[in-house]
Amino acid sequence: MSDKQGDEIDRPTSGSGLSRRTLLAGSAGLTFVGALGAQTQAQSPDSAAPARNAHMSHTGAGSPSNRLYQINPGMPEHTDIAHDPADIPPPITRQEPQTVRVELEAIELEAHLDSNSTFRFWTFNGRVPGPFVRVRVGDTVECYFKNAEDSWMAHNVDFHATTGPGGGAVLTTALPGEEFAFRFKALNPGLYVYHCAVAPVALHIANGMYGMILVEPEEGLPPVDREFYVMQGEIYTEEAFGTPGLLTESYDKLVNERPEYFVFNGHVSALTEHFPLKASVGETVRIFFGVGGPNFTSSFHVIGEIFDRVYQNASLTSPPLTNVQTISVPPGGAAVAEFKCEVPGRYVLVDHALSRAERGLAGYLVVEGEEQPDIFGPIGEPPDPSMSGH
Repeated sequence: MSDKQGDEIDRPTSGSGLSRRTLLAGSAGLTFVGALGAQTQAQSPDSAAPARNAHMSHTGAGSPSNRLYQINPGMPEHTDIAHDPADIPPPITRQEPQTVRVELEAIELEAHLDSNSTFRFWTFNGRVPGPFVRVRVGDTVECYFKNAEDSWMAHNVDFHATTGPGGGAVLTTALPGEEFAFRFKALNPGLYVYHCAVAPVALHIANGMYGMILVEPEEGLPPVDREFYVMQGEIYTEEAFGTPGLLTESYDKLVNERPEYFVFNGHVSALTEHFPLKASVGETVRIFFGVGGPNFTSSFHVIGEIFDRVYQNASLTSPPLTNVQTISVPPGGAAVAEFKCEVPGRYVLVDHALSRAERGLAGYLVVEGEEQPDIFGPIGEPPDPSMSGH
C-alpha cells in the first residue's frame, strides 16, 4: 500500500478508539466528501412507517456468510460476494407514489476473487454490486445506512438519483458501528448508479461499493420476459493477475489506472460459473447495465446478439435506439438494453475492449430451446467450436 493514502490505510483491529478525522483522511483530488461540507449526523427522519421495496425484504443489511464457494479442491471455502443478475425486484404496478424504505449496510469481508485467490471486498449488504433498488418516480426513498462494527473504514452512500448535496453522502458518513438515515424524493425517472463517496472515493468503489437504483417512469417500462442486473468494475491489487492467496488492494495502481482485474458482478467467473444469465428461445430480455468503475468506460456487447432497443445513458423518457451492436457506458453511468432470444446457445457478455476478457471480464447468457435453422445454422459439417475465439 502507498503512503499517499494517508491515515485512512492504518488498519485497526476494531472500530474502537478511532477518530472521524483518521478514517476520512484522503488524498488530494479524491476527497469528495470533504468538498461537500461538514459531516452532518442525520438522525432517522420522522415519518409514517414506510413501505418496503419488495426486494429489500431479502437484500436488506445482513451477513452473506451463508453462501460459500470452494475455490479449489482441498482449499477452504470462502464467501461469495457475487450478485445473482436475476436477483432484482419485480416491475412496479402501483399507480401512486409512496415512501420506500431501503436498508444498506457497509460490510467488509474476505471473499472469493478468482479460481485460486481471495480479496477483502468492501460491499453494500455483502454483495457486489449492492442491492438493485426499484422505485417509481415521485416516491420518497428513506435510506437507512449502517457501517458494520467490524469495518476498518468509514463508509457512506451517494445516490446519483438524488437531488441534494452529495447525493446523501454527507448525511450517511458513518464510522464502524454507526448508523444514519436520510430521505430523498425520486424526481427523475432513469437508471442510476449509487456508490460509497468516502475519500479516497475511487478506492471504495474499486473495492466493491457500488450498485444501481431504477426510478421507473409513471407508466412503467414495457413488459419483457426476463430482467437482469449486470455491473462492470475494476479491481486493483498489488499482486499480478492470477496470483494465488489473499490479495491486497493497490492505491498506486488505482491512481495510475492500471487494474489487474476487470469483473462483472463482483469477481472473475461470477456470470459464467456461478450465475450465468438464463432465458429461452422466444423470450425477451432486458439488461440493466451499469459501470461502477471507477475509471474505465465499457463497450458492452453480447456476442451473437443485436440489441433491439437501447435506452442510451439510461434515459427512459427518450425514444430508444434500435438495432444496436455495442453500447458505450461511462464509469458512474448506465444503459438499458433489450432484445429477443431467437436462437438457442451460449452467448458471451463482454466489454468489446476485448483484452479485458483476459483479466476476467466475461459472462454467459444461456438460451435454451429448439434450433432455428432458418435463422442460424451450419452449411454442411460444422467446424470445431474450440477454434472459435467466441
